[in-house]
Amino acid sequence: MSALTVQPESRGGDSWDALVRLWEEMDWPEGCKVEIIEGIITVAPTPANQHNLIAGEVQRKLYSVLPDDWGIYQTQSVAVPSRKGMFIPDLLVMPTEVLSESESVYYVPAAAAELVVEITSPSNASHDRIAKVAGYAQAGVPLYLLIDAFAGGGPTVTLYGEPSDGVYRVLQAGKFGDTFRLPAPFGIDLDTSPFPTP
Repeated sequence: MSALTVQPESRGGDSWDALVRLWEEMDWPEGCKVEIIEGIITVAPTPANQHNLIAGEVQRKLYSVLPDDWGIYQTQSVAVPSRKGMFIPDLLVMPTEVLSESESVYYVPAAAAELVVEITSPSNASHDRIAKVAGYAQAGVPLYLLIDAFAGGGPTVTLYGEPSDGVYRVLQAGKFGDTFRLPAPFGIDLDTSPFPTP
């Protein structure tokens, strides 16, 4: 399945406020993932089974080390207004109080995240590799884990961190099967050998 894009200019403008209003008010297809990526509203189908298996593996490992007042969210929208972005990470780790203290009932600032995890699908891989890396870095998200089952040359995992001036440093990169060290505040080794390949 592929993603659908909506050009907002035809629906009231492309300012950040107009984009968010359209994103909030439209009657989008049930169960779809609706994001704003570089000022364009993107509607993607629900993830495939292998995608969910990977998310489950990572989530299980993360829960073993999270403080009680932090959560892992799979459907939470995060705003990056400076990049005209409203992303829904596959996994979002942040303090639970962020949800209750947010000015919006639909999204939180991306800067509140401690870790975001994106797992590519054929329809969104380029967004995860390019636009979201830039957006999360711009927002100052400390760690971004990109799990890319559709990388040319074979499935890869890349851990980005130390954002500075809107750019990440690659902390570790490798292939499915490698073990990745998630630094503090997590301090865990993530074994990617159970990840299914397409």
